[in-house]
Amino acid sequence: MRQIVLDTETTGIDPKQGHRIIEIGCVEMIGRKLTNRHFHVYINPDREVEEEAFRVHGISNEFLLDKPRFHEIAQEFLDFIRGAELVIHNAPFDVGFMDHEFSMLGNYPKTSEVCDVFDTLAFARKKHPGAKNNLDALCKRYGIDNSHRELHGALLDSEILADVYLLMTGGQTSLGLSMNGENEGGGSDNPGEIRRLSPDRPMLKVLRANAEELAGHEERLDLIDKKAGQAIWRR
Repeated sequence: MRQIVLDTETTGIDPKQGHRIIEIGCVEMIGRKLTNRHFHVYINPDREVEEEAFRVHGISNEFLLDKPRFHEIAQEFLDFIRGAELVIHNAPFDVGFMDHEFSMLGNYPKTSEVCDVFDTLAFARKKHPGAKNNLDALCKRYGIDNSHRELHGALLDSEILADVYLLMTGGQTSLGLSMNGENEGGGSDNPGEIRRLSPDRPMLKVLRANAEELAGHEERLDLIDKKAGQAIWRR
């Protein structure tokens, strides 16, 4: 499964008010592992960045003056995300801006026509109802170090979101390859290779419950029986 973890930065909060995308950051995952492939670009929006937005991401109007327009990067961006599942925090915001940018070009599809979308914010709200579920809160909840994140940035945020997504959805949390393409854990470079354990390896030590622990277990089952009917461990 090919997934693209994606984030954008914008001039403001509403494309219907003429706001535009000024940064796109994407990282690629295949089989829940980062591949070290990414797409990152700053974009000249041909309009002012609102002061409130600048305080969030720190991207100035002057910095964007010599950057390409969206129409210059649109095809490369579309080719990178096409056919993948997009993993986005608060997906309606980013997808809304992407669809607005594509629509202004006239001959580009909507995001939903070329990609599936997984909204990590919606998932987090279901998994942690009533809790804060912004990216900083999720990093704290899952023990992810984001101390280097002083301002929002599309590429950095997409990399952090990849960590959050893998931990929040369970399963593979090893974030792929090292920079030189080697497996830092010392395992096989071929994920499909079967590794045989040595027949001479020492046997694992088996720790069995003692009498006190067994009695405590039975007491707990008695309580379950009383509160909810026969415990499944006694069926």
